[in-house]
Amino acid sequence: MAGRRDEEAFTEFVQARSRSLLRTAFLLAGGDHALAEDLLQSALVKAFVALPGLREPQALEAYVRRTLANTATSWWRSRRVRGERLTGGPPEGLQGVADPVSLDRTCEVEEREQIWAWVCSLPPRQRAVIVLRYYEDLTEPQTAELLSCSVGTVKTQAHRALKKLRFMVAGAFASAVEEAL
Repeated sequence: MAGRRDEEAFTEFVQARSRSLLRTAFLLAGGDHALAEDLLQSALVKAFVALPGLREPQALEAYVRRTLANTATSWWRSRRVRGERLTGGPPEGLQGVADPVSLDRTCEVEEREQIWAWVCSLPPRQRAVIVLRYYEDLTEPQTAELLSCSVGTVKTQAHRALKKLRFMVAGAFASAVEEAL
């Protein structure tokens, strides 16, 4: 059982970092806000249990992020996560757009939503690599460590994912040109 001091430190950590961790969970969950909350809660419970065993307090965030990635992968593998996705896009505050209703930014918002939809359509492992590498800005070795795989696997998954995304962008561009004609 964690001591009183550990509980207070953990509570402060959760209050300070939960928004960032929820964003990571949201991206790993493929845009499903409810699943992201479940994923984060599961990772935080595992981290709290492991808290006495962590040698350095600074390692807590890395531990939680790794647990998020591993738990998401475990859920995908066990096929526990199924069914329809009821959300059409990221929840408020996670889109990175100050005013998505403003007319001068409408095209930008639509492009972001389309790109996000394409990222969500990727297979889970490729999506996880794209999220960690490009949304969370982790290095290949950091991503490999979080996903418990080799750096070569991260490179391969990123290459395949980017190839699929390029194909989707090219297809959308061709359709837009066709409609314009």
